[in-house]
Amino acid sequence: MMLTEKDLKQIADRGISAAQVEHQIEQIKAGFPFLKLESAAAVGHGIVAPNADDCEKYINVWNRYKSGAHRIVKFVPASGAASRMFKDLFAFLHADYDVPTTDFEKQFFEHIREFAFRKELCSQCKRNVKKSVCTLLEEGNYKEIVAELLEAKGLDYGNLPKGLLLFHNYEDGPRTPMEEHLVEAALYAASGGEANVHFTVSHDHLALFEQKVAEKEEMYSKRFGVRYHISFSEQKPSTDTIAVNLDNTPFRDEDGSLVFRPAGHGALIENLNEIDADIIFIKNIDNVVPDRLKDETVRYKQVIAGLLVDCQKQVFAYLDQLENGSYTRQQLEEILYFTEQTLCCCKADAHEWDDEQLAVYLQKKLNRPMRVCGVVKNVGEPGGGPFLTYNQDGTVSPQILESSQIDKDNSTYVKMFTEGTHFNPVDLVCAIRDHHGKPFHLPDYVDPKTGFISRKSKNGRDLKALELPGLWNGAMSDWNTIFVEVPLSTFNPVKTVNDLLREQHQ
Repeated sequence: MMLTEKDLKQIADRGISAAQVEHQIEQIKAGFPFLKLESAAAVGHGIVAPNADDCEKYINVWNRYKSGAHRIVKFVPASGAASRMFKDLFAFLHADYDVPTTDFEKQFFEHIREFAFRKELCSQCKRNVKKSVCTLLEEGNYKEIVAELLEAKGLDYGNLPKGLLLFHNYEDGPRTPMEEHLVEAALYAASGGEANVHFTVSHDHLALFEQKVAEKEEMYSKRFGVRYHISFSEQKPSTDTIAVNLDNTPFRDEDGSLVFRPAGHGALIENLNEIDADIIFIKNIDNVVPDRLKDETVRYKQVIAGLLVDCQKQVFAYLDQLENGSYTRQQLEEILYFTEQTLCCCKADAHEWDDEQLAVYLQKKLNRPMRVCGVVKNVGEPGGGPFLTYNQDGTVSPQILESSQIDKDNSTYVKMFTEGTHFNPVDLVCAIRDHHGKPFHLPDYVDPKTGFISRKSKNGRDLKALELPGLWNGAMSDWNTIFVEVPLSTFNPVKTVNDLLREQHQ
């Protein structure tokens, strides 16, 4: 590949080396290996289903932990623009017809008064065209309403981040998802009267988020009696990857410069690595519910967090024992049993090893970041699921997989994926310090072979893009993982604007 002096400067300015770019192009050419699967995870086989007594036990464990000197952070990936939420409305705006025709369009306009943004939209219409939404509906001027909602002349919802749209109605005014996450932080992630919340945002939206926090922070602080520490980070340019043409040559802009693209949410492992915390909750920006439905969400966040710190305590005790060398064969077998039964991490011949070999193996497998992932019953939502997969060292361990990681030509694997009983709603609690209290260096636990190639387009030209290993799949591949079944009621994502009409968001 020939890189010009201008290319090399452009690459260096992003904090990337020419060797990295060349390696990325080789990865795109070669593609990524599919994962070898043992089975889909299920209750009793890789997934824990806590009963009522278990739940009370773990909630108590979590409340005791919170009362200690521990730093807890709620981490919310919030860089996504809302444009995909409005794909159908953009299509209507540019359609060659002027009245609602598709079922989606009809539903939107029939229920327009039920959206939390309805008052702001009406005010915007009155400002710009001197007519209310109701008047525009009566006149059949549907496209003007959509234009006022989506375009820069109006509310600009087509370009705003999803985290700053009005989602839910309350008596004291509507709330954004960002505000709902502040409320959640106070309810289950606050410790010592303080709540730490970190949002990853795009550079273009940072000022808008900061402005919204400045407006709302004091109100929620008073309401819940907590002091908030709210921080932001942007996805680093050094994690962007080069785009290529379909023949794998570098894709260039009209001015001849190389094109780099954000490499998916997997790049956020760098942001996560910079968080100073003992425990981190991770949850997507759009998976929120109004206060009337928050009890179950809060309950199960405490359950999975309690289970995590309970397991971590046991792991730390075992690591101290292994480090001191004060163990018998029977104790090694006990630690191996824990690793296999609780962490579901298995190596077929481990029971045959001598004491020294087994102790080294156990120390390596236990001394890693740990996460507990809530999983919900599969109801056909697109996305990843919990599996037991083979690792490069021959062990089998729990992993969250996306469909792109599965060989579509392997009918057994496709059947596992399509018939899996559970789904990944992105409901994680993470422990990122070792038994000496030192933070793990999280990029060391990424499996670089779990990225994938996606097809995109820019200015009407097709390109291939390299997506880094996803944050909760390949980027956490070498973590210890426990899957816990949580109720479907804790998973209420908003993927399209009409999802806000679901009963859970009203």
